[in-house]
Amino acid sequence: MHIYAASYLLPISGSPVEGGAVVVEKGRIKAVGKLSDLLKKFTVPVHEFPGAVIMPGLVNAHSHLELTHYPTWLIKSGCQPNFPSYVDWILQVIKVKGTVGVVDLSLSLLHGLKMSLQNGTTMVGDILSARQLIPLYSKSKISGRVYLEFIGQDQSRFSPDLDELDNDIESLPNNFLPGISPHSPYTVSKLLLESLISAARTKNVPIAMHLSESADESEFFNSSTGKFSEHLYPFVGWGDHIPEPMMTTSTEWLDSSGALSPEFLAIHGVHLSSNDISTLKERGASVVLVPRSNYKLDVGKAPVMEMIKAGIPLSLGTDSLASCDSLSLLDEMRFLLDTFPELLSPADAFKMATIGGAKAIKLDHEAGTLEPGKRADFVVMETGGKLAPEKICEQLIEDSNLHGVWCGGENAWRSADSNF
Repeated sequence: MHIYAASYLLPISGSPVEGGAVVVEKGRIKAVGKLSDLLKKFTVPVHEFPGAVIMPGLVNAHSHLELTHYPTWLIKSGCQPNFPSYVDWILQVIKVKGTVGVVDLSLSLLHGLKMSLQNGTTMVGDILSARQLIPLYSKSKISGRVYLEFIGQDQSRFSPDLDELDNDIESLPNNFLPGISPHSPYTVSKLLLESLISAARTKNVPIAMHLSESADESEFFNSSTGKFSEHLYPFVGWGDHIPEPMMTTSTEWLDSSGALSPEFLAIHGVHLSSNDISTLKERGASVVLVPRSNYKLDVGKAPVMEMIKAGIPLSLGTDSLASCDSLSLLDEMRFLLDTFPELLSPADAFKMATIGGAKAIKLDHEAGTLEPGKRADFVVMETGGKLAPEKICEQLIEDSNLHGVWCGGENAWRSADSNF
């Protein structure tokens, strides 16, 4: 048993605690409170971090860590780093990813896990397409959920992955729980979607899915026209699978298949209509925002105000380095607040990046706040100035240094220039 103390404890579940501390026993949080009070109950070693803040580890609700080396692959492939449209970017990702093998993907995933840890992330909701990489998650102190990705319109091509689903789930290491990710409404057939929904319900695992990321998706589900039908479908050999005009939205299409539920996590949600938002709320679904990726791909801004008014649970994700500049949730929080300055506060951003993310990937019983019984996942951060309890979240976002990361009570990473 050990006590970790700092000038302030930011539990997220409550107000900052001056002179706060957390008691850790066997990888779990035993107690939290003022150090002076805890010392009356526990006679154990104390690790003090004066001038710093102890807070929960960050929870990245949406990532593609296998694509961490994408910028390098892009250069090696000879493709240009710019793209005129969202669909052109998708085609580029398909081409570039086709140039790399399992070894490159393995190194990319491992580096992504390491980079996440170095940015204060202790839990992720990671999308994985290359099943051969599953064992690599055991090499990281990070925990979370791996969403096994499925793509396909042709049953003969996606059936093998469905047949291996049980084995893939069973092969996940203890630090990661399973999830299922139909890639998006426009990349899965109705049959594949319904098969995945059935599997998820049978195995009691959640679903995460890219939804309403672009205007192209809206056009495709309304009229079956646009760049998806003109460029994407022919490119991947799906020319025979372009549907008749559906006159609907992708959210309505998902709802007609029974996909939406409290176990459903929608990713992006940039082009959700008012009716879509109402439907997601009625079904109890959540949304993970990825503002930097949306900006880089020029697909627009998510209707955050409408989602907040509707009471939809929100979280934050970094996506991948194929569409983002870093795997830092602090960077994501800064961009979020710059994008919606009148709508969200620094405290809101921190909740989305901690307990919001934990709820999104259905692991809020384990992480997201500093409370007794949860995993001892926490970080030690120092700001550039004197700490003020009413401005701690703002100070941490605007000017802070990460000194150390603890996962399950173990010091998983420490800054080389840390004085502690």
